[in-house]
Amino acid sequence: MSLPGPFSDPRVITLFGLLAVSTVAWLTLNLRARARARRELAGLPLERVWHPQESVPLTPEEEQAFGQVVSRLTPGPAGRLL
Repeated sequence: MSLPGPFSDPRVITLFGLLAVSTVAWLTLNLRARARARRELAGLPLERVWHPQESVPLTPEEEQAFGQVVSRLTPGPAGRLL
């Protein structure tokens, strides 16, 4: 059974076949590379993110406000930093 119209040409069928095979090969290689990179990345520790408060000293009012927020978020008696 042959396909009607322009699809009956064997060159067109060959072209579509090559496009299909190359697409599958490209997807397979790409997904394998992504999985390999993800596995390699999973073994490494995360990069440390710099925060401005690490180098800028806090004022006593800021430290007090921070302590109040932390004491509300941590389990235990309120008003006491761990």
